[in-house]
Amino acid sequence: MKQFSYKMVNLLAVGLLLSGCTKFGDTNIDPTRSSNLDPNLQLSLVQARFSGDLEINEKLSVVMTMPLVQHIGGIWANRYGQMYIKSLPYLSSFWEYTYHNDILNIVDAVERTNGREEVNNLNAVCRIMKVYLFARLTDVYGDIPYSEAAKAAYTGITRPAYDRQEDIYADFFDELKAAAFQLDATKDPITGDFFYAGNVAAWRKFANSLRLRLAMRLVKRDLAKAQAEAASAYQDGVFSSNADMCIMRHENIQNDYVDIRGNGVSVGINQHEVVPRLSNTLISQLRNTNDPRLMHIARYYIDIPYRPFDRVDITEQVRAVVGITGVNPPDYIWDDWKNPFTIEVPGLGMHTVTNNEQKAQLANFLIRNDAPFFHQTYAEVEFLLAEAALRFGAGFGDDVQTHYQNGIRAALEQLSLFPGGPTFSETEISSFIQSVPLLPGRELEVINTQLWVALFLNGPEAYANWRRSGYPVLPSSVNGESNSTTTPRRFEYPLSEQEQNGVNYQAAVERLGGSNSWNGRVWWDAE
Repeated sequence: MKQFSYKMVNLLAVGLLLSGCTKFGDTNIDPTRSSNLDPNLQLSLVQARFSGDLEINEKLSVVMTMPLVQHIGGIWANRYGQMYIKSLPYLSSFWEYTYHNDILNIVDAVERTNGREEVNNLNAVCRIMKVYLFARLTDVYGDIPYSEAAKAAYTGITRPAYDRQEDIYADFFDELKAAAFQLDATKDPITGDFFYAGNVAAWRKFANSLRLRLAMRLVKRDLAKAQAEAASAYQDGVFSSNADMCIMRHENIQNDYVDIRGNGVSVGINQHEVVPRLSNTLISQLRNTNDPRLMHIARYYIDIPYRPFDRVDITEQVRAVVGITGVNPPDYIWDDWKNPFTIEVPGLGMHTVTNNEQKAQLANFLIRNDAPFFHQTYAEVEFLLAEAALRFGAGFGDDVQTHYQNGIRAALEQLSLFPGGPTFSETEISSFIQSVPLLPGRELEVINTQLWVALFLNGPEAYANWRRSGYPVLPSSVNGESNSTTTPRRFEYPLSEQEQNGVNYQAAVERLGGSNSWNGRVWWDAE
């Protein structure tokens, strides 16, 4: 972790060097581009920013995707995703900040290292990271600039075309296979890697596990391609334990909009006057299945505005009166009003529990500034393998039941990786596995509902998997303020694209059916 601190000045310098412009067209022309910039530092920057950048993670996760999949809700900031209240700046923020910073850096890092044997492994890792960054973008927006993006310094193209998502995915699979094959432990060490500290075997597993994730995206659009790529990824070697999972470990730093050392999702949650509440959709799922995670992740606190870690835990006293309840999908925290009652708090005396304090909050260990960010977990891999085995039969090692149970076990055990997180006994794990059997005819629902729970705190991935699987079936969260009667299926392109890259923007919009609507669907999200 010290390496993160010591490099931060250099990382910020890289960010300033390569992200000075504010418009996409300008971003492709960088007169300050260094001729000797270290790609190791560019890799470090994009890794740290992925989960550390507060602007992206607050808006993409806390404001939009986590409420969209009904993991959290209730506070004013959640309303845009929770209740489908359209905000063009929030829908655009992810695009603007990613293309202007992360895409620019990772494309440049790949170009700087291409064909250079002395940085063979660094090039392979940057190629994998490039796929990962672009995957998050295309899964949110659909067709996007890809093959021509951020390459003006090399090609002179300042208004990049939007590649079709089908073509982007085809290139993802080719890139991940080639990059994984290229990795060679006998060649160059990687010095700028926060994910795996340069471990090329670990990177190979991540490349294959990411390929499995992307392969299963295609089950509604191209089942044969999904099967072929999933089977190939599995045969090449995916995660086989929690020790393999891709994690970013952050520092105990309260991020601002420049400092990226802390966990940006955590800070996006804990910096508000009122901490977001857990959705009753999630709480009901955990309660109805006797999930042992519920008592650990859902807590009641005495609210202290802007000071979440000074809150006093009153879970046992409140639970004895009201059980565990959060916010309903269409409700703010002040809706579904709960009358106050009085409890005795050791060391404080009598306390009146307000309406707000009767809506369960995220436990402190989940929203620490130094909470780890799980990019891809072994639990996710096992749930995807369970679905693959169910859909495609042999070719994925164990049977559906074994993969599914492995996924449940891994999902429970991964909480212990949080500082202060719980460790479940074998009895608790075995009991829970028995309480959530694969129901005949409902296997896809059961598997993907457990994956939805396991993806808690990874809003963009939970949103993507919900769209491609259809599970869990979410209750309506429409209220009188909603701008849509159904859950939005994508983010809308920014106005800056219409203004500065109009011809290519319009071609992409025509492929959406003529409207840049958040009710449109990305290519793999077929109806």
